[in-house]
Amino acid sequence: MHEEEDPKEYRWESGYEKTWEAIQEDESGRLEPSVTEMIQRAKRRRLLDREASVRLGIMRHVYIILDVSQAMTEQDLKPTRQSCTLKILEDFIKEFHEQNPISQLGIITTQNKTAKRQSELSNNPQRHLECIKKLQDLPARGEPSLQNSLEVALSSLRHLPPHTSREILIIFAALTSCDPGEIGATIQKVKDANIRVSVVGLAAELHVCKDISQETGGSFSVCINDLHLKELIHDHLEPPPASVKMDHTLIKVGFPHQINADAKPALCMCHLDDSPPLNTRGYYCPQCTAKYCDLPAECRVCGLMLVTAPHLARSYRHLFPLKQFDEVLVEETTAKNCYGCLKHFTETAADKKGVCV
Repeated sequence: MHEEEDPKEYRWESGYEKTWEAIQEDESGRLEPSVTEMIQRAKRRRLLDREASVRLGIMRHVYIILDVSQAMTEQDLKPTRQSCTLKILEDFIKEFHEQNPISQLGIITTQNKTAKRQSELSNNPQRHLECIKKLQDLPARGEPSLQNSLEVALSSLRHLPPHTSREILIIFAALTSCDPGEIGATIQKVKDANIRVSVVGLAAELHVCKDISQETGGSFSVCINDLHLKELIHDHLEPPPASVKMDHTLIKVGFPHQINADAKPALCMCHLDDSPPLNTRGYYCPQCTAKYCDLPAECRVCGLMLVTAPHLARSYRHLFPLKQFDEVLVEETTAKNCYGCLKHFTETAADKKGVCV
C-alpha cells in the first residue's frame, strides 16, 4: 500500500522555511534590497522575541576561532572572504569592548591542520586590533582543524572562574576539517567545561558545526552575503543567557583614581612587553598600587578587577534593556521632534512613517 501524499507539497518540504518565496525583485531587477530587508526584519523579530528577566552572563570570556584556510581566498565575499571577515571583526572588536567593558576577548586562527593562539584573553581592544592588522598579511592556506582549535581554546577557558561566561565563536569557511582524533571526545570536554560554542559559516551548513553548537547550547548560522555576515557576527555582542551551571558569587572590584603628577614614576603593568618610558600618569590599583594606563583591566599582581562606574553601568544595561518603541504614523502624533535625538520629523512618500532626518 502506498502512503497518502500531500497534494500541496512533499512531506520533507514541511520541515524547511521557504525563504525563497519572500525574495522579490525591485524595479531594476536586483535582489539585494529584498535580501537586506529580510535580514533587518529577522533582526527585529529576534529583538521582539527576546525574553525579559533572564539571567545573563555579563562577565564574558570569548575566543574567536577564525578559519584562515585555503577556502578564505574565495571571492564570493568581496574582495575575498578573509579581507571581508577581518574588516567585520575589526568593527566587532570595537563594539564588543564598548558594550561589554568587563569582558575579555581572544583570537585563535586555524590553517594547515593546526591552530594557533594569536592574542590572549584581554579586555584591551588595541591588542586585538593590532592582531587583526597582522592577519591581513597572513596567507590563507591548507585545511582547518576544528578539533585542534577547540583544544587550544579549551586549555585557556577551562581554568577560568565558574562565575564567568565562557564562549567560543567559530567563523568557518571550509567544507572539511582535518582532525587528529575523534572530535566527539573534544566536544564532550567542551560541554563538560560549560563552554558555549557558536558557529558562523561562510559557505554551507556542515553537520559537525551544527552538532557542536547544539551540544554546547550555542547558535549556528550560514551567511548569505557580507551584510548578513556582519549581522550574524554582531549578534554576539549581546551577552547570552547564563548557564544553569554558572555559579552565583560576589566579585570584588576596585575603582582606582587617575593620578597625573603626585606619584613616583613607575612602569605600566599593561605594557611590560613594550618597554614604554617611565611616567607618573595612570591608574593605580587600590589594593597593590600597580599602575595601569587604561581601564578596565585585571590586575596582574593581585588579580583585582579594576573598573570605573561607567563601565559597570554599560555592562548592566543588558540586564535592563529599553522597551520596544511603538511605531506611530506622522499624522497620528502632534510631536514635531524626536524625543530621543530632538531631530525634526518628516514624512516618507513610500510608507508615510515618521523618521528622523
